[in-house]
Amino acid sequence: MFYGWWIVAAGFLIQGLNGGLLFHGFTVYFLPLQSEFGWSRALVAAGISLTRFESAILGPIQGWAIDRYGPRLIVLGGMVLFGAGFIVLGYIQSVFMYFVAFTFLALGSSLGGFLAITAALTNWFARKRAMAMGVAMTGMGVGGLIVPGLAWSIATYGWRPTAIASGLVVWIVGIPVSLLLRHKPESYGFLPDGRVQGPPETQTDGDHVDSLPSNHDVTPDPGFSARDALRTPAFWLISFGHASALLVVATVSIHQVPHMVQQVGLSLSAAGWFVALLMGMTIVGQLGGGYLADRVNKQAVLVACMLGHCAGLLMLAYASNVGHLVAFTALHGLSWGARGPTQQALRADYFGRGSFATIMGFSSLVIMIAMMIAPIFAGWVADQRGGDYTPAFAILAVLAGLGSVFFIFARKPTARPGHVVQEHTIG
Repeated sequence: MFYGWWIVAAGFLIQGLNGGLLFHGFTVYFLPLQSEFGWSRALVAAGISLTRFESAILGPIQGWAIDRYGPRLIVLGGMVLFGAGFIVLGYIQSVFMYFVAFTFLALGSSLGGFLAITAALTNWFARKRAMAMGVAMTGMGVGGLIVPGLAWSIATYGWRPTAIASGLVVWIVGIPVSLLLRHKPESYGFLPDGRVQGPPETQTDGDHVDSLPSNHDVTPDPGFSARDALRTPAFWLISFGHASALLVVATVSIHQVPHMVQQVGLSLSAAGWFVALLMGMTIVGQLGGGYLADRVNKQAVLVACMLGHCAGLLMLAYASNVGHLVAFTALHGLSWGARGPTQQALRADYFGRGSFATIMGFSSLVIMIAMMIAPIFAGWVADQRGGDYTPAFAILAVLAGLGSVFFIFARKPTARPGHVVQEHTIG
C-alpha cells in the first residue's frame, strides 16, 4: 500500500485525539467547572479560546518549521505537551492553574494537530488530495463520538480523574502514531499519489500507469511562496471565509451542551449523545465532501456549506424540542464536514504544496482570532442574559451566512511572477 495512506491513518488517529478529548470533549467539562469554582461562562470559555490565540501566534512559525523540517518531530512534541496539559488540568485549584493547563493544551493541540497533518497530506497527494484529507479529518468526527463516554466518566468518576486519564491516553496513542508521519514522498522514491520516480513505464498509482517523466507532478503546481500568496486577494478571501465558518464551529464546540441542558432541558448525558450525533453527521460530510471536492467546483461546495452553518446555528439558537436539535446536527455537521477537506484542497490548488504549511500558518492569524473571540462573546452574552445563548447564536449565524461571499469572490490567482508552470497530460 502507498505509504501516503499510512499518513492518512496517522492523521485520522491524531485528529481523533484532538477532537474527542478537547475540541468536542471540553464542552462536557463546562458545567462541572462552573459548579466547582463558580466561574462565569466567559471565563471558562476563555480557557479554550487561549488555544486559538496560541495557534494564531504559532501559526507562521509552525508552518515554516513544518515546511523546513517536516511534521514528525513537531507532532511528537505536540503530543507530549497535549497529554501533559490534561494531567495538569486534573490537578488545578485556581484560575491561574486553569490557564497554565490550557497553555500546555494549546501548544500541544496546535503543534500536534490540523496544520501538520494537512501539510503532510498536501505533499503526499495531488489527484486524490481532497479525498485523503476528508478521510483523515473524519478522525475529528469519530473522536467526537466518545463525548458520551466522557460525560459518563465525569458523572461517574468526576472531571479530574477523567482529565488525567485523557492525558495518559494521549501519550499512549499519540506519541507512537506521530512517528508514522513523513514530510515529502520524493525522499522515499515516490511522487504524489504513489507514482514512482524512474522510467515512465514504472510509474503507477496502483490504478493505472502514467506515461510521465519522473520530475513531473500529476497537476501543475502553482509554486507560490508565502510572500507571493500573501499578495493575492485569494489568500485573504479564503482566510476570511474560513474565519466566518469557525465563528460557528468554535462557539458550538464549547457552548452547545450548556445550551441544550439549560435552555432545551436535556440531561448532561442526553446532550452528550447529541454531540455524538453531530459527529456522525460530520463524518458523513467529510467523506462526501472529500469525494465531491475532487470532482466538482470547490467554491460552490463551500458556499453551500456556509449557508448550512448559518441555518444550523439558527436552528440551535431557537431550538425548543429534540426535532430542532436533530435538524441542527444534520445541517451543521454535514456543512462542517464537507467544508474542511474542500477548503484545504482549494488552498493547495491555488498556492501549491511547496510552502503550504507556511501559507496556512499565516492564514491561521486571521482564522484563530475568530475562533478566540466568538466563544467568549457567546459566553458573555449568555452571562448578561441569565444563561440565554439565543441572541449570540443568531448574530454569529448571520455573520457565517454573510461569509459565503468571501468564497464566491476567491478566484484562483495567476502564477507568481517569474514562475514557469510545467504542464502535462496523463497517458
